[in-house]
Amino acid sequence: MGIPRIGWLVAAAFLLAGIAPAQAQYPNKPVRLILPFPPGGGTDTLGRQVAQKLSEQMGQQVIVENRPGGGANIGVEVATKAPPDGYTLVMITLTNAIGQTAYSKLSFDLVKDLAGITRLATIPHVLVVHPSVPVKSVKEFIAFAKARPGQLLYSSSGSGSAAHLGGELFASLTGLKMVHVPYKGGGPSMIALIGGEVGSCFATMPSAVAFVKDGKLRGLAVTTAQRSPATPDLPTIAETGIKGYELGSWYALAAPAATPKEVITRLNAETHKALKYPDVIQRLGAAGYEITAGTPEDYTAYVREEVVKWGKIVRAINLKVD
Repeated sequence: MGIPRIGWLVAAAFLLAGIAPAQAQYPNKPVRLILPFPPGGGTDTLGRQVAQKLSEQMGQQVIVENRPGGGANIGVEVATKAPPDGYTLVMITLTNAIGQTAYSKLSFDLVKDLAGITRLATIPHVLVVHPSVPVKSVKEFIAFAKARPGQLLYSSSGSGSAAHLGGELFASLTGLKMVHVPYKGGGPSMIALIGGEVGSCFATMPSAVAFVKDGKLRGLAVTTAQRSPATPDLPTIAETGIKGYELGSWYALAAPAATPKEVITRLNAETHKALKYPDVIQRLGAAGYEITAGTPEDYTAYVREEVVKWGKIVRAINLKVD
């Protein structure tokens, strides 16, 4: 009996010796980062910046995979069904937290079906209009829209997106009747606005700031409680007299639930490092991002709170997208 037992112990030792180096060598093949929006928006800008630095640091390519559609739910669903081995990552946003309530039928739970790696950044939204819309302030915008009920179109990055909710919340607080026109991401939404297909948008700062600065769009106000360093001359919507209005988007990095803790820890450390390069800080800051990297535990608590917070707002304004 003693010899077989020793044999099993030796076999187990060899097995463990094989597993440990494999874990220590992570990653030993390319990693994919799913972005649930198309190229050109705030998620894409941040995601590609992070992917580039992670590729340089870890010695394996981090491949960005844009999977738009379904109110940013398709890409997240793909990630939740991927093997929990650290080779599939996904960026989630405020839009996904809103979607947990706005969509009645989802195949995943944003908290239970993902393992949080870290929060990444927050950004303000900005109310922008096409130059053909003859307004230069929020007060003038409200007067213009009230004189044309049901005629002013505003674009968004999709039904149930943060930009959509921004418009609905604004309309609810001001009594306006605006028409929502959803697109498949911030990039297409901006193209539509610049082309004059719609007259306004509650766009993310990274999507709109360059167009505001070069005069292709006119910025009226930012949506956050404080002014943005990226556009210090623009007032907040609350400053213009609309009390209770506040909207700021966020981005976070996650992996499928049950991804090994040591992999999550490694990715957390590498992502923190990626966000500390001077060129990254400068580039993201100019676009309006504020870096908010933290622990996996911080991620989980924050996402859970955001789902509850925005769920209440979605129900209060009766926002339904399916």
